[in-house]
Amino acid sequence: MPARFAPCVLLVPCLLGAQQPATPKPSTGEAWQITPLAQSSQVYARDGSLIGEIGRQWRTSVPLSSLPRYLPQAVIAVEDRRFYQHDGVDLVGIAGAVKDNLMGDSRGASTITQQLVGNLHPDIVDRRERGLAGVPRKLREQRAAREMERRYTKEQILEAYLNAIHFGRNWFGVEAAARHYFGKSATRVTLAEAASLAALPKGPAIYDPARHPERNRNRRNAILDLMAAQGFITRPQAATAKATPVTTISNGGLPSSAPWFVDVVRTQLERAGVPVGQGGFKVVTTLDPQLQNAAWVALVEGTAAVESRAGYRNPTYAKHPKGSTDYLQGMVVAIEPTSGDVRALVGGRSYREAPFNRAVNGVRQPGSAFKPFVYARAILDSIPANAIVPDTSLELAFDRGQLYRPRNADGEFLGDLTLREALARSRNPVAVQLWQRVTGDSVIALARRMGIRSYIAPWPSSAIGASAVQPLDLVAAFTAFPNLGTPAEPRFIVRAEDAAGRVVFSQGVRTLPPAMTPEAAFIVRELMRDVVDRGTATVVRRYLPPTVPVAGKTGTTDDNTDVWFVGATTDLVAGVWLGFDRPRSIMAGAAGGTLAAPIFGQMLARSGYGRTGEWTAPPGLVTAELDRVTGKLAEAATPPERRYLEYFLPGTEPGALRVDARRLFGWGPIP
Repeated sequence: MPARFAPCVLLVPCLLGAQQPATPKPSTGEAWQITPLAQSSQVYARDGSLIGEIGRQWRTSVPLSSLPRYLPQAVIAVEDRRFYQHDGVDLVGIAGAVKDNLMGDSRGASTITQQLVGNLHPDIVDRRERGLAGVPRKLREQRAAREMERRYTKEQILEAYLNAIHFGRNWFGVEAAARHYFGKSATRVTLAEAASLAALPKGPAIYDPARHPERNRNRRNAILDLMAAQGFITRPQAATAKATPVTTISNGGLPSSAPWFVDVVRTQLERAGVPVGQGGFKVVTTLDPQLQNAAWVALVEGTAAVESRAGYRNPTYAKHPKGSTDYLQGMVVAIEPTSGDVRALVGGRSYREAPFNRAVNGVRQPGSAFKPFVYARAILDSIPANAIVPDTSLELAFDRGQLYRPRNADGEFLGDLTLREALARSRNPVAVQLWQRVTGDSVIALARRMGIRSYIAPWPSSAIGASAVQPLDLVAAFTAFPNLGTPAEPRFIVRAEDAAGRVVFSQGVRTLPPAMTPEAAFIVRELMRDVVDRGTATVVRRYLPPTVPVAGKTGTTDDNTDVWFVGATTDLVAGVWLGFDRPRSIMAGAAGGTLAAPIFGQMLARSGYGRTGEWTAPPGLVTAELDRVTGKLAEAATPPERRYLEYFLPGTEPGALRVDARRLFGWGPIP
């Protein structure tokens, strides 16, 4: 065989699937080097379902013997009816093609073997060459096909072809095509589905069964007739299959928003030295497909609902210019607090238009969603939840004499409030005064222990979220509250295995050292329950029953450029952010409680999370029934609706504490 054709033959065994290729037919005795064709790395959810693939070509090779007989027969019927009779070149087919071309009916006569030659080595046999320029190519292709047939069995060639051919959308081989179009392995496709797959090689984009089901059905039915005419199936079998509608699965069988999650997986593995991009690896992750889908649907519907609000003046997703991402964006992250396992991650509204992962690579101001860190530091410093702090006008000097005047979103000041009431209503001057009292450095140190890695400026405005953070870090830091002080480190990957099944990477559950005492974490979490039950995030209660414990915090930045809600249930901590990639006002009156919190509620309502469970107080806390308005012990005349149970660190309960926040802040004696 001429040396220039050798690569076409040498690469055939690479497509023979997981089984060892059979020994080639006797040849001239050359030393054959078998190089496996790159397959994709497959990424699986926690339940074993496929959520994505990594690699230039998505391919999983399967042995011919594992396929139902009618699948290769369908391909033979339409692509090469004399496959088992010719030597790689179908002279009868060529003669028929010449005749048809002379009659004006253009068609080709390439055999499966010739097509395989072109697929395996397009640099030597370029099947794009047509007309007179294609004659030399045809001759090279025919010689290579005959050489291939001398060295390999028909079964080896057919198996290689079925694993090599392109079926559209970067899916190569029958296994990838069956899995992504029909949600099943090629080993389990029906006769009708097999004929639908056989329709694709001629024109994957034209006969795509998901996008053009009618075109695919017509060609599928023609193939079924060919199979019956060639004796592969009976006429009744063909009729039954032809009556079957073309039914595909949505999104190619993958969660519509999982690409951002898969990107994180790929990045982490490559940083760990696992060449996952070369293909052949199996990766098991922490993702929950049901929650992932719920998060995606909630974000898509929630952002569209914002765009439909009266007063919204920015570009919408439905009407944005092609190629532009200048429309309202969003992200959702959901973490299991006990393990740190990331159960869902959506990095934006359209991965195709904007693959940038806003949850992991974005850095945004959290607004009031940062306040729980300030309140946690205050509780740790023995300032009780019923301490009175005035919501009042302030003027503070910082950074070389600059003046800072914190304001509330409603433009009002409410006067004396307990810490509990101030957090529920998200009063900015109260958080700033707490920052000043406990010192910004101590708040920053606590935020660091809880997992915030980005820089936090030591300025009073940081108390209300002026310093930008990574969304994933912020959500993960909130796991310290349901975990009673111990934050969890986010985990995406459980393990990765190579083609031989060897574990090449694994990641166990990892928690950070305790950031605060269990008692302080419980009290802050109880304060955040009031945010949902009575405060700025009551909209969440439209989606979850009052018996389900939910704690959280809303956030809205200056000029309404970013809106947040980060919430926790007994089994989930999740955060939602909305904003523009180039920050600007979303709309007048935008707030985390009205725009982001509903998305959190919708996600939980759809997913089944947050339905059961209860939080229990750690031992050692002191309780007292208080008057919600005054923050003092309830009296006989206190109305029932104003009575509530407050929690205290020992020594800070009423009667034990000799001064309140008024004296701590220098405002005089206890009234």
